[in-house]
Amino acid sequence: MSVSIDLSPRVALVTGASRGIGRATAELLARAGARVAVNYRSDDARAEEFVRETRAAGGEALALAGDVSRPDEARQLVRDVVSAWGRLDVLVNNAGVWEENPAGAADVDAWDRTFAINVRGAFVVTDAAIPHVEREGGSIVFVSSTAGQRGEARHSAYAASKGALISYTKSLAAELGPRGIRVNCVAPGWIETAMTEKVLADPVAREEIERTIPVGRVGRPEDVAGAILFLVSDLARHVQGEVVNVNGGSVLIG
Repeated sequence: MSVSIDLSPRVALVTGASRGIGRATAELLARAGARVAVNYRSDDARAEEFVRETRAAGGEALALAGDVSRPDEARQLVRDVVSAWGRLDVLVNNAGVWEENPAGAADVDAWDRTFAINVRGAFVVTDAAIPHVEREGGSIVFVSSTAGQRGEARHSAYAASKGALISYTKSLAAELGPRGIRVNCVAPGWIETAMTEKVLADPVAREEIERTIPVGRVGRPEDVAGAILFLVSDLARHVQGEVVNVNGGSVLIG
């Protein structure tokens, strides 16, 4: 028996979606029939490319510029989606940064930047989206990380921000579940993205990383996108407040 996921006529907003996990997620949601708005901060060419390809395939898409670390711009993303399509059913909070900040260096700016984008940005977009998602009985997904579960040396700000998203997920799940909104989270491990390409380009570092992954390889963006598609679909209608690990078995804490 075959099972397909049909997201039509739902509307989705994916932040940080011009490349990597966000782009793969937007593409998969669009293939499942959703109308998809992709947010980007600077890579307008790639965002517009997604829109052209989606429309050529018969789908509907929008590219929305905006820096989620700026509250006014973050809220405007939601307003633009609702203005264009009259509704918002799915929100995927993917926008994020990964900066090195060694302990003892007192890099306050790195902490502020990281939390402004990874945590506050997700909060502001989500808070603006809730009245619309509630009205449609929709789904919210946060993209966290294994770093938010076990910590990460020399990247404490990133790890702390991703841990905050896990706690935020669980808090919202308890609060918004009675209002008809499902809230969940994915926690990717090492994934082939622009964020990790410099580290993974080193053959020695890559081999050491892959030795820690039971399935023997670094993940791809579509591996995470598949988990997100499941979480926002009706197949996950009784899944609430969960952290879905997409790490090849490198962190066995599910």
